[in-house]
Amino acid sequence: MSKMISESEFFRDYEIQKLDDDVSVSGFDCGDADLNDFIKREAHFYRTQLLAMPYVLTEKDKIDRILAYFTLANDKISVTDFPSNSQFNKFKKENFNKEKHLRSYPSVKIGRLAISKDLQGQGIGTHILRFIKIYFASDNKTGCRFVTLDAYRGATEFYKRNDFDFLQKEDKNPTQLMYFDLMSVAA
Repeated sequence: MSKMISESEFFRDYEIQKLDDDVSVSGFDCGDADLNDFIKREAHFYRTQLLAMPYVLTEKDKIDRILAYFTLANDKISVTDFPSNSQFNKFKKENFNKEKHLRSYPSVKIGRLAISKDLQGQGIGTHILRFIKIYFASDNKTGCRFVTLDAYRGATEFYKRNDFDFLQKEDKNPTQLMYFDLMSVAA
């Protein structure tokens, strides 16, 4: 069993930064060919075309080895994400007490999240999710109420442990749309 990294160790030993050209991605391996391919071949395109912002986790002052990465992009939770208006209305009622009701609500989407094989099982993913939540809740520059993601079936329990919920009842799709309400951590 891998040693779990504490919150203080995480912020003492590691740093999260936007992926820049001077960061080497060639040696990254999370064990998933699609996620490895994205960071090595597509992340630069997504960054330069302003489609998503890739972030990397490295050891402090050592950008020669990526330990994890994630991407963030703008998103929204919309009436069209639900199979019926009644389910969308239920979502609004659960999250907005008599506040203004809109047809969509702004969010940030975690497009990809990958941890190096040698760090998996140590809590790195949980620390990254906590970082993202605090990053948007503490300095919300654009109006962002939720964090969303499309979780692979095998990862839904991990996200549930990190306080994400299903946007709609589980279905047979290979991925499940999940969300986290930033109001629960907003200062």
